[in-house]
Formats: sequence, structure tokens, C-alpha cells
Amino acid sequence: MTARGGMMALAILSLVGVGLTGCGDGSKGAEAPAPAPIVIGPENIAIVRDTLLMDGPPISGTLGAEREARVRSELGGSILQVHAEPGQRVSAGQVLAQIEPQTAREQSLFADALVRSLENDVRLQRRNLERDQRLAEAGALSERAVESDSLAVAQAEASLAEANARQVVARRALARATVRAPFAGVVSERLVSVGDVVQNGTELFAIVDPSSLRLEAQLPPQSLGGLKVGTPVQFTVSGFGDQPLTGRVTRVYPSVDPATRQVRILVAVPNPGQQLVVGLFAEGRVVTSERQALTVPKAAVDLRGVRPSVSQVKNGRMARTEVVTGLEDVVAELIEVVSGLSAGDTIVVGSSRGIAAGTPIRVQDMAERTSSSTTP
Repeated sequence: MTARGGMMALAILSLVGVGLTGCGDGSKGAEAPAPAPIVIGPENIAIVRDTLLMDGPPISGTLGAEREARVRSELGGSILQVHAEPGQRVSAGQVLAQIEPQTAREQSLFADALVRSLENDVRLQRRNLERDQRLAEAGALSERAVESDSLAVAQAEASLAEANARQVVARRALARATVRAPFAGVVSERLVSVGDVVQNGTELFAIVDPSSLRLEAQLPPQSLGGLKVGTPVQFTVSGFGDQPLTGRVTRVYPSVDPATRQVRILVAVPNPGQQLVVGLFAEGRVVTSERQALTVPKAAVDLRGVRPSVSQVKNGRMARTEVVTGLEDVVAELIEVVSGLSAGDTIVVGSSRGIAAGTPIRVQDMAERTSSSTTP
């Protein structure tokens, strides 16, 4: 190679070196762009809260009336009048129906006539006795005659007493022709109409007292721990949304139902506004224990690892946090967090729990969601 060619090669190498040096300095000065945060909706987060946590077995059943009466006929005859309809409120003693009391009326009239006749007989026998006593005192009549008069008075008084008893029975039978409400309530059924012929014992009406209802439920024997008369019961009723209602256990049956192998309980349900009606379905739970505690939704706790954990939004990033759990509220689907979290912490629920730890997270607010949904 000539001297001139060597100098040209050296110059080229120098230029290449300078170019490479410049490229290396440029790559070191440029920073890689930060990854965009993953946006999650507010339905995928939950806040750790201090909540009244309850424990107890779940129950369900149908509301029934604490006081219910099946009003039956106590007299045979035809229905003359009906004064009550289903759904009508009635007071205690209010007339519901009138039965034709033909036989009872005749018996009452006969009893009244018999009493009047025997009262006259008693008065006559007493006058005879008084007259004969005066004659005996004057020596004009024997003592034997006075004794006979006394016996006649006693027999007449006994007959009158028997007639009075029959009169009471006849009048009571006649009064049974007027069917009355046994207590204040609401007519739930009317089973007869005008013109129907009924017998003694025929069912006529059903009346319930809506001021106090009851819930009958069944529990497995292993759920009886802590259960006693007076234990509170919280439940909701179909048709009333999530409005919580509270009742009290009034009876725990002492034996197991042989068909279901469960124990029946009765719960008194107050109904002061009388909005609840018989037949509604109710479900809830018996509150055997309760306490204030930090809680999270059960769906937020991952139980697959060695220790339970939650996905937490911490400093704008996803983090895995191990927790110690305690009491579980089966009905409310909440679980107590004994340690690992503080009140106000934000945790992730639902499918967003699968986001890797360390990933930037941004929670979409409702205003942002509304504007994005309305943008064409």
C-alpha cells in the first residue's frame, strides 16, 4: 500500500470512531418512556372499612301470623247475612255473619216460657206454704201439711233452677247465630256466602293479626351454639329490597325434625306499620355473635397461597399484601382482617386482581366514566 493510501485509510477509521462515539453518547442520554398505567373502574376496588361484623347461621322461610283464627260455625243453619270481606279490617267482637237460628230460636222461646211458668209455680207454692204455716200456728192445720207444702216449694224452686240453666244454654245457642270476630285483625279468607247451609263446625272465615308476624325456620343441630330465646335475627323480605329487619327468637323446638334432621325455631317479627303481609318470603341469619372489625369483601381475599393475601393499590401501583383473617360474615360476604391492612386502604376485587404486582394503576372516577361513555 502507498503512503497516500495508508493516510486515507487512517482518516476513514478516525471518522468511523468519531461517529461511533457520538452514537454511544446519544443512546446514553435518551430515557425509555414510562409504561402507561392500567385504568380500572370503581367497581373493581373496595375500601377497607371498620364494620359491625356479624356471625350466625343463615335462615329462610315464609312469614306467618303470630295470631290467626279459623272462625267456625257453632250452629247449624243457612247464612242470612255476610258482613266481612277478605282484606277488611275488623275489631274484636265485630259481626262477621248471621246464621238463621230456627231451632235455637224455638228452643230459646220454649226455655223462656218454661221459666215464666215455673216462676209462677214457685210463687204459688210459697203462698200456700205461708198460708198453711199461719193455719198450723192457729192449730187449724197439722204440721204434716206444712211439711208437704215445704217440699212442694223446694221441688218448684229446683225445677225453676233447671229451667234457668236451660234458658242460659238456649240463649247462648241463639247468640252463636251471630258470628263475631275473636280479636282485632284482618279477614284473610271468606269461605261462605249468603244462602249457604252450614253445620256446626263449618269453617266460615280466617282472621289474622298483622301487627305481629312470625318466621318459622330450620337450623342444623351444629348451628345451635349460642342460640337461645331472645337471640336477634336479621333478615330481608322479598319485595322490600335490602331493607334490614330485626326479629327475636321466641321458641327453639326441643327435638329434631325426623324428616329434615334439623331443629325448628320461631322468630317474632314486629310489624308496627303493618306493611308486611303473611306469605312473604324472608331470608337472613341468626346473629349469635357480633363485633366491630376491619373488613374486606370475601371475594378480595386470595386463599390459594400459604397465607391469605389481597391485591392492594399502593402509591399508584399494584401490590400483593399478606393478611391475617378472622371472623367471616357469610350473609354479607365480608371477612375480618386482623392484620396487614388499615382502615381506608384501597384493595382490588374481581378480575383486576390478576394484574401483576408493580404495575402502575389508575382508578377511573365516575365523572371520567360518564364523559367517556357520552363521547361519540
